[in-house]
Amino acid sequence: MNDAAMLSERIDALEVRLTYQDETIETLSQTITAQWKQIDALTRQIAALRDRLQEAEQHAPGPANERPPHY
Repeated sequence: MNDAAMLSERIDALEVRLTYQDETIETLSQTITAQWKQIDALTRQIAALRDRLQEAEQHAPGPANERPPHY
């Protein structure tokens, strides 16, 4: 095999490797983006639930840890 053929094979192998790496990076980027969207949605849900809990605690009669009268 001559040097030009070996060089061509090497270039082809490197191009395949770069294509694979580009595809892998794109897949990881999409996965990370989806996960950040989920984290953002869950963070907003937690904030809304925290607000609802604080509102419920403000409207609750008596101390939060008080036993009911039948105890």
